[in-house]
Amino acid sequence: MFERVFAGVMIVSGLLTLTMLYPVFAPEAAMQSMFGAAPSGAALAVVVPNWGFLIGLMGALLIYGALHPPSRKLALVVAGASKVAFITLILMQGDRYLSGLGAAVVIDGVMIVLFAAYLIFGRPTKPA
Repeated sequence: MFERVFAGVMIVSGLLTLTMLYPVFAPEAAMQSMFGAAPSGAALAVVVPNWGFLIGLMGALLIYGALHPPSRKLALVVAGASKVAFITLILMQGDRYLSGLGAAVVIDGVMIVLFAAYLIFGRPTKPA
């Protein structure tokens, strides 16, 4: 039962993380809404969409891990590490970006706690 429930948590977390594909399609609007300003040039044309795509990949990885139990712990560690890095970088800026990203920081923080709980208390997976 715990495994099925947690697979659902991973799917919801993955879908929420997939919303970060937004910068791939609208990099300027995404940066404006999150950071209050948008970079220009190569940063806007290449770096921002790539960043959004990489975060979207973390969402896809979470969904894959939910549906493929042998990959679950790896998916949680990789996506969790990405979320820890994001939160750390935002918090290092003080309250500079919290108005645009505060909800994302809280949601990712909850995901990290849930991921850690599963990694600590979840059933060990049997080797394939």
